[in-house]
Amino acid sequence: MNVTERAELVVVGFAVRTTNADELDPARAKLPGLWRRAGAPGAFAHVPGRVDENLYAVLTDYESDHHGAFTQIVGTGVRTVPRLPEGMVAVRVPAAHALRLEARGPMPQALAESWQAVWKHTESGGTPPRAFTTDLEVHHPDGVDLYVAV
Repeated sequence: MNVTERAELVVVGFAVRTTNADELDPARAKLPGLWRRAGAPGAFAHVPGRVDENLYAVLTDYESDHHGAFTQIVGTGVRTVPRLPEGMVAVRVPAAHALRLEARGPMPQALAESWQAVWKHTESGGTPPRAFTTDLEVHHPDGVDLYVAV
């Protein structure tokens, strides 16, 4: 894990509010459905001004720490906020100092392992400490780059 400066980004996509505990229970998990919507062919074809073809997952509005509720938005990066397609939201991901992890290999296992490393860092009192402001996953053809605000 190295600390880097993450640039500001605006993401337009679909949002859910959930907890890590709920996501461990298939009956309550909301993220699989969110990812199905976001990953559907052409899900963001109507969004103008996209910066690239990557999928972005924004984790924000943390209630407390990794045990509390948070909001996840999965979508596309845009240059400016367009008129929002129905059912979508826009979120500004502010520039921040962030721990950068690279998840490579079979997904979603590789990404889950990266998040487990983050939680271990948090619970062990690792420095720098997590900010629990806005975290970002960048999903691209080679894997996922994870930026955790510190």
